[in-house]
Amino acid sequence: MPVSPIAVLLVLALSAGAAAAQPRPIATGLGVHRIEFSAENFEAMTTPEVQISPGVSTTFEFNSAILQEKVAVESAERFSLVDIGRSTLRLVPSEQVLPGERLRLTVRFQDGAAPVNMAFILVVHPAQAERLVEVWRSQRTVESYQQESKEARAEAQRCHEENDRLRAEHEGPGGLAGLLATRVIGESGVPVKRLDFNREVRQRTGDTIRALRAWSYRAASRIAVVVDLAPTNSTQPWMAYGASLVSKTGETLSMLPVWQDAPVTNDQFRRVIVETEATPDEAQGTFTLKLWELDGLRTITLSGIMFP
Repeated sequence: MPVSPIAVLLVLALSAGAAAAQPRPIATGLGVHRIEFSAENFEAMTTPEVQISPGVSTTFEFNSAILQEKVAVESAERFSLVDIGRSTLRLVPSEQVLPGERLRLTVRFQDGAAPVNMAFILVVHPAQAERLVEVWRSQRTVESYQQESKEARAEAQRCHEENDRLRAEHEGPGGLAGLLATRVIGESGVPVKRLDFNREVRQRTGDTIRALRAWSYRAASRIAVVVDLAPTNSTQPWMAYGASLVSKTGETLSMLPVWQDAPVTNDQFRRVIVETEATPDEAQGTFTLKLWELDGLRTITLSGIMFP
């Protein structure tokens, strides 16, 4: 299906407005997850949940030595790596673990002080994982407060920059004029590339939602991918909730909110648009695009994505 440059610009312009009407969380990398407990609050604690993902390393760091022989990982045979150290535990799930699964992890501490054991729930996500989990028993250190403060300042700075970007977009003119005013589009316009599903792009076997066709776009400060999805054979509609773009070297781009015109049903194809900020020198080479719905159970994975 040929796509004219004017249609491309209109799609990008409309996507910004539609995303505001249907807010979606930004799919970003997960930071440090701190879990603190003591004998006083242990009984009242709910079992902490830790997000893991196939092929991605999650490392637990304990401030107390653990008994290696007492570490128990449910379905350990479905992990590519279970590396137990004196006070660390590194887990790499294989592709055999399924999105939405909840696996139990238990550890026992060497010193015998209360609480002796600690349990965690490993929640499988198709595309995101908590890379570092710091587990603190009893008194919290000054260093942990300093680190948390540092990360809070960094997060506040990111939110400030995001608010500035959104304010600039909504205070300016709409449509094509708005894209030009905010310099999303430069003098060269928006180059478009139709992605070839026969030679370039491959969809993962087993995806319940099928991609019919896709295009990639590059503007002055952003890139985008448009994917048309085929009707589903399921009675349950499918709606994109999050997305990620990962390079061959493992770099994950920070995504803007995902836009989809309507849920995929069993009688009509739908369009999904993902977008991220990138300069002309960035986002080079091939990427893997992952899309997932709210519960993360039904995903779409397209490898070989390239940008003009």
